[in-house]
Amino acid sequence: MNKFTILILIFILAVATTACDTGTSTTTAGSEQTAQTAPAAAVEEEPAAVEPPALIERTVLFGNPMRFQGRLSPDGKLMSFRAPLDGVMNLWVGERGDFSSVRPITSDTGRGIPSHFWALDSKHVLYIQDQGGDENWHLYSVDLDSGETIDLTPFDGTQARMIAQSENSPGVAIVGMNDRDPKWHDVYRVDLATGERTLLAQNDGFASIDVDNDLQVRTAVKPLPDGGMQIQVLKEEGWEPLFDIPFEDAQTSGLLGFDAENEGVYMLDSRGRNTAALVHMNLADQATTVIAEADKADIASVLIDPRTHKPFAYAVDLIRPEWHAIHLEYTDTIEKLNQQLPGGSQVLAQSLDNRFWTVYTDDSDQSPVYKVFDAQTAELSELFVTNPELNDKTLAKMHGVVIPSRDGKDLVSYLTLPVEADPDGDGRAENPVPMVMLVHGGPWGRDAYGYAPTVQWLANRGYAVLQVNFRSSTGFGKDFLNAGNEQWAGTMHDDLLDGKNWAVEQGATTADQVAIMGGSYGGYATLVGLTFTPDEFACGVDIVGPSNLETLLASIPPYWESGRRIFANAIGDPETERGQSLLKERSPLTHVANISKPLLIGQGANDPRVKQAESDQIVEAMKAKDIPVTYVLYPDEGHGFQKPENNLSFFAVAEAFLAECLGGRYQELGNDFANSSIQIPHGVEYIPGIESKIDNSAPAAQGGD
Repeated sequence: MNKFTILILIFILAVATTACDTGTSTTTAGSEQTAQTAPAAAVEEEPAAVEPPALIERTVLFGNPMRFQGRLSPDGKLMSFRAPLDGVMNLWVGERGDFSSVRPITSDTGRGIPSHFWALDSKHVLYIQDQGGDENWHLYSVDLDSGETIDLTPFDGTQARMIAQSENSPGVAIVGMNDRDPKWHDVYRVDLATGERTLLAQNDGFASIDVDNDLQVRTAVKPLPDGGMQIQVLKEEGWEPLFDIPFEDAQTSGLLGFDAENEGVYMLDSRGRNTAALVHMNLADQATTVIAEADKADIASVLIDPRTHKPFAYAVDLIRPEWHAIHLEYTDTIEKLNQQLPGGSQVLAQSLDNRFWTVYTDDSDQSPVYKVFDAQTAELSELFVTNPELNDKTLAKMHGVVIPSRDGKDLVSYLTLPVEADPDGDGRAENPVPMVMLVHGGPWGRDAYGYAPTVQWLANRGYAVLQVNFRSSTGFGKDFLNAGNEQWAGTMHDDLLDGKNWAVEQGATTADQVAIMGGSYGGYATLVGLTFTPDEFACGVDIVGPSNLETLLASIPPYWESGRRIFANAIGDPETERGQSLLKERSPLTHVANISKPLLIGQGANDPRVKQAESDQIVEAMKAKDIPVTYVLYPDEGHGFQKPENNLSFFAVAEAFLAECLGGRYQELGNDFANSSIQIPHGVEYIPGIESKIDNSAPAAQGGD
């Protein structure tokens, strides 16, 4: 398991999901159109306007898919997936490819089961679940023979982390749990049938502890005072330093796993280079061999044989992921896989014999499809379409573009135009339309090519959508990532403005018709847009975005302790006078008086990352200054909205809000608020048509400390 991704992904909003694709880049998404010349005696006519497609119902875009998260059992005989049971996403299992044999193995009636995977014995299915979005993830085991479900981490306030399994130790998992100290995850060997646990290592300050292929504790990652990481190895005398990863490489380097002999490790390593390369390091002498690297992007994914423990293929994702074979014996296999992938792909799991690969295939203008690749025959067969109803709708194409920043950086971005504005599907707008700048969370994440319900919703309503991978985004090398350090509301925001100006220059939109929207860091960017540059955006939609960087850092969850210095280096150090000044200056709350454009805020009351207080305080500050704002609150949600009923209600409000601001199309409210916990503590009157549909009689939810 790649532990350093915990630090990269801890701040990413989990609601919006985009998948990757392969293909070639397009450096411009628009060009001057050449008018057709009419005969001399004729009168030149305007081209006929293209009618917009029918409105796609919000229930299709934001409701439950038919099936999702397909997996094959490690022996390749069974399949599993998430699908609705009485309207709630549960787990189903059946024989591979035989949907008449499937049966539900869970019966959750709440927020649904967000993620699952197989035990290597193919007899147990494992899944994680929290309560109301509190992110205290428990790990559960379902025995397929008996149907019994066991909570493997039955401790209040405990977060579980899956560490490893081994084919040679069936029915066993290595799990991290922080029930002793919420800051650190101790390592346990857990029996999947009984839940009995045995302590393998107490954690007194490691970001992560890893085991080798025999499930023996071997290495650990120690946070350093400067924000770097130190890899340590366990010897008879105890833990000893092995090598350091400097701060500038801490988010682009980390261990992937042990080799077959347990004498060396495979890792992604950006030390001494800009982009993360795939390397092998011998633990005895630290001799390092570079296996694969790319110039413009990090190695994004690595396929490792489950039994030989050797990497055999990797992907590089600049604009779309591209798969490459490492060994000659896999060259033909990977080539044949690529030939059958018209869009993008992610290999999600492999059978133990490495014959069957579960592949998520994705293109921007159709429903994603789970497929099974038979590496022996090189055949790629369909497992299921995630949402077949989407394929009866007219969806918009996403186009990869590279936008130059004002200081010469390449901003890999994605432009999606409404179908009626891009009838040729080439990414060149015939006429400017209103635009929404959709900002990703993190900031240590990235936008990627593929189908995304939020993007299709906006495009269907008549808006162009621009997604900019601003500096600090991951995947483009450490120089690009670290260029965002101490640049929240600085050059990171300049990148978004450069993207907006590019879209205006391309004729996709006009300068006065651009909204900004996003979740987590994207929500913060929305608040920055309306406070630091109040004339740049027509309105904003902030979902779980921090408004006060001082209180944000003061209230981060205890299990983020290992990454505290990374946050301080990236945002501002609260322990120094300069850092305190920076945090205050870059906080939207400090500049709330500048807000002059409409703002919609969405918040989960149980959010442990960006607590409810972040939204409460900016709403209160706006109320004190008589600045209009609409505040939507969910008492049963956390960092983003998981329940389909809550998603439907929020996007119904957001759709009405954007229609009022930008004039886009609007699907009239129906039963969008049914079974939702939605509360609007303030500002319901600012969005036409909402007040009559909402019951605000319940008291507003109170966030935790």
